[in-house]
Amino acid sequence: MKRLALLGSTGSIGEQTLAVASEFPERFRVVALGAGKNVAALAEQVRRFRPERVAVADPASAAELRARLGAETPELGVGAEGLVAVAEHPAELVVAGLVGAVGLAPTLAAIRAGRDVALANKEVLVMAGALVQREVQRRGVRLLPVDSEHSAIFQALAGQRREDVARILLTASGGPFRTWPAEKIARATVAEALAHPNWNMGPKITIDSATLANKALEVIEARWLFDVAPEQVAVVVHPQSVVHSLVELVDGSVLAQLGVPDMRIPIACALAWPERLPLGGPRLDLAAVGRLDFEPPDPKRFPCLGLAWRALAGSEAAPAVLNAANEVSVAAFLAGEIPFSGIAAADERVLDDHLAAHRGGSEASLDEILAADAWARRRAREALAEVCA
Repeated sequence: MKRLALLGSTGSIGEQTLAVASEFPERFRVVALGAGKNVAALAEQVRRFRPERVAVADPASAAELRARLGAETPELGVGAEGLVAVAEHPAELVVAGLVGAVGLAPTLAAIRAGRDVALANKEVLVMAGALVQREVQRRGVRLLPVDSEHSAIFQALAGQRREDVARILLTASGGPFRTWPAEKIARATVAEALAHPNWNMGPKITIDSATLANKALEVIEARWLFDVAPEQVAVVVHPQSVVHSLVELVDGSVLAQLGVPDMRIPIACALAWPERLPLGGPRLDLAAVGRLDFEPPDPKRFPCLGLAWRALAGSEAAPAVLNAANEVSVAAFLAGEIPFSGIAAADERVLDDHLAAHRGGSEASLDEILAADAWARRRAREALAEVCA
């Protein structure tokens, strides 16, 4: 039986991971759960899965959880230290399902503890891809991608020599604004941006899908996850979200992974790899789909996408700067503080400032990456006021 520790248990990835694990109780045992402030959901998960350790965001959440669970409360940690304790808890696999920069330290802790990691928290590799991969090699552990696109590439690469890879093609649905003119996109409301046509995801990633910032982050993630040059990663818009990504080989062959848009599939793939789990649910019916469309992304209407390659060409900390700026700008948009167009404008301004001051350089330490992240968050708040004045 495989012991699972789950970071981000009450989020979208976390809940779907627990759903897959509960379908196969003879194969998986959930031993640790890390969450934020959704204490009601976490309490229910504790009652159902009986983990040995949990973590919550702050002391108030911890007190509420103890009040709800009483004597049933497992070993309980708080804040960043609590998440690290979950990541280091004895387990065969740590599922990194947190959203944003908060997932970097616990994911690194899991790797350094010798745990294999099923990675859905793309910001970990965006912020510190080179550092994380150095630790992966040092500890001899595996990173198993959970994002549907990176899982598709991972599956397509199985059995292939890496030197035979010409390009990686990430597919993008295009989000809710794929056919909108630029003027209308700039005025999009929060409700419109959250209305994703294909996927059911959390608010941050859904907004990122609407700006294509999500795809920019995935470009950076793919560069590190699959050890390819930035120019070997491309993006193609595929509105049906049936082809989850493709790998082009040097002989011109193109390998693709297809499936219905259901995050349980890449989650199950990571949990059981190299085996497959017989999941219930709908199956892909290509005759019913009828057609598969592809088109190039429009960089003028979706300027966030091009920031990926600019960040990869900069210092080792530049992607962390881009990620931090985007987290701040998306939060401001969701709070109704800025227009939709302000997200890309602020992200670009912060990245430009960093690139002007840092022209590449040597390997970045975790402290240097976290310092760049903190600087970018401060600068992003200033930039939001500037671009939206």
